[in-house]
Amino acid sequence: MIDIALEVENYVFSYFSSKNNVLLYHNYDHTLRVVKYVEVLSSQENLSDKDAFTVKIAAFFHDTGYAISYINHEEKSAEICSKFLQDINLEEETINKIRGIILSTKPGVVPKTLSERIMKDADCGHITNKDFINYSDLLRREKEIENNTTIDPNTWISDTLVFLNKHRFYTQYAKDNWQELKEKSIFKLLKEKDKIDKSLVKNEKPEKGIETAFRVALKNHVKLSDIADTKANILLSVNAIIISVALSILVPKLDNPSNGHLILPTIVLITCSIVAIFFSILSTRPKVTQGFFTKKDIKDRKVNLLFFGNFHSVSLEDYTWGMNELMNDKEYLYNSMIKDLYFLGKVLHKKYNLLRVTYNIFLAGLLISITAFALMFYVSI
Repeated sequence: MIDIALEVENYVFSYFSSKNNVLLYHNYDHTLRVVKYVEVLSSQENLSDKDAFTVKIAAFFHDTGYAISYINHEEKSAEICSKFLQDINLEEETINKIRGIILSTKPGVVPKTLSERIMKDADCGHITNKDFINYSDLLRREKEIENNTTIDPNTWISDTLVFLNKHRFYTQYAKDNWQELKEKSIFKLLKEKDKIDKSLVKNEKPEKGIETAFRVALKNHVKLSDIADTKANILLSVNAIIISVALSILVPKLDNPSNGHLILPTIVLITCSIVAIFFSILSTRPKVTQGFFTKKDIKDRKVNLLFFGNFHSVSLEDYTWGMNELMNDKEYLYNSMIKDLYFLGKVLHKKYNLLRVTYNIFLAGLLISITAFALMFYVSI
């Protein structure tokens, strides 16, 4: 039997080594762990030498089917085992017993014999290991490769917890000695799940860099808007003073024929000042919106509730509801902030364009007026 066990061990090692499948968990290392669990349980349950031999052989072969396919791997493992044992002329009765032990590892199958109970517990022995979290993660990654998909770690842990809560040991030794170790593994999983949950909550909060970017951009927009309004007010004041001076000093003198040379320059100066005032007012004139939205607009994410012009006509109740919807949807919140910055930028562009026109008119008016005064004064001499 020792020679056969050694042949089996060498064959299984060569078998796994010859396969190109990426088995991160169901590999030769896992097989050796199960074999060790089988040896411990067989000894503690006082299993006969012959039965201990059959369970050990079954343990070596029980996951070889994974190298072929995940589907019905137990049947494939039993077939691989049967073929090898037949080739070394092992008696049919022992082969059938080993096949039965391998097939007892199928999920949902209740083991009938002590050998099957030992195999069943040994196959789940990893749940008592201090490195259970690592083994579980290897199994997750193996399934990701097998199914060509991504499995969320948090979902995987939840499914594993469900499995552990449903799992039971069948041998008396495992019940007495491994149950507490399994509960420690469950506790470790719960701690790992809490860690992931906290990480997810933290990631859901706006990152400091994003908050800073929005804050700085909004501050710059408001500052630029204040600067534009200040410039417009300065132009309004200067041109109003120019018109006042022109009306109080220059215009009364125009009825005198000797001051006829002042008419054209005065008209140019007053006209340009009036036009400059007109464009200054346009640059600071507020735009009034309807300030109303419907619940459908909120559900369709069409309203920016961060701008007062979109909600000043609705009730407090509707606005509160809308803001709660906004705060509960990170994407909607970010999009609203982006829209707010975008349209502030559009308003600033309009303001500064009008200011540029105003400054050009003011500058051109001064130059033309001064030139006209100089020419008219020169002609009148």
